[in-house]
Amino acid sequence: MTGGAGAPSVRIAVPERIDAGALAGLDPAARVADLAGETMGTYWRVRIAAPPGVDRMAVTQAVQGRLDGLVMQMSHWLPGSLLCAFNAAPGGRWVALPGDFAAVMAAGLAIAEQSEGAFDPAAGRLTDLYGLGPNPCAGEPEAAALEAAMGVSGWRRLAFDGAMGRLRQPGGLWLDLSGIAKGYAVDAVADLLAASGLRHALVEIGGECAGRGMKPDGEPWWVDLEVPPDWRVQPLRVAAHQLAVATSGNYVRGDHTLDPRTGQRVRNGIGAVSVIHASAMAADAWATALTVLGPEAGAALAVREGLAARILSRRDGLVREWLSPALVTMLEG
Repeated sequence: MTGGAGAPSVRIAVPERIDAGALAGLDPAARVADLAGETMGTYWRVRIAAPPGVDRMAVTQAVQGRLDGLVMQMSHWLPGSLLCAFNAAPGGRWVALPGDFAAVMAAGLAIAEQSEGAFDPAAGRLTDLYGLGPNPCAGEPEAAALEAAMGVSGWRRLAFDGAMGRLRQPGGLWLDLSGIAKGYAVDAVADLLAASGLRHALVEIGGECAGRGMKPDGEPWWVDLEVPPDWRVQPLRVAAHQLAVATSGNYVRGDHTLDPRTGQRVRNGIGAVSVIHASAMAADAWATALTVLGPEAGAALAVREGLAARILSRRDGLVREWLSPALVTMLEG
């Protein structure tokens, strides 16, 4: 999250058009207020164009309450969450989902289909096997254990009834929404602020961002795309006007990304994948899918889906940056 346009060497990406309706209520006399807290094992930060008299404590509490509610629904770290209850449900049981959970499942299953399983919300057994959840493990999983986990995993085993807002547990399957729920939470907080009359804000949760409206001085909310440490790449800054940015990669936590199609760790040379999208939830999931697919297949999928994406990869010590046509268009704007 950043606050200025920066040096001339910084490349600037802007949306193709500015939504005039999103500028409604912009008060040049407002001051930018910074709010923060913790959620989902990381931090959240909000910058709002705060009109005079706004109760910052009340806004902070409202944001924290909204996030705490989402954690109670979709955390695989919290034993009392609805997600954990679904994972423990017997085979054949339909589980009713709240609106938030149902919206995440609908989007997650759609992107799973579009990416042919490169993104998969039903790979919780695999992440658990590798110790990427609340249950630690020592070493890599044995072949028999991996085969068993693969046998009960996979989005195609799920039955989702969107009209009724319910999901069927096929038996032994564990959900893991860590590749999409954080993005959804960013959108949810931005929507919460807008409903409270705070329509000009920048929301961030653990690096995933969404900008709404503008800053009081008429500047957009600026977001720098993340780059792995020591990777020499020309900075790229996004005008997050009604746009979200999500980045996936192994540079923070090591080889933590798994390919749900094979159950293996992703080691394809990807350093970071950033996706710019109207929805932080979609950007989050697509960034994961492109990371799993790797430089070539990921680029092909980004082009096919019209995604504004940057893929950073390294091969034989050389860093390669690939920009999708949709992102190039934003740079040329």
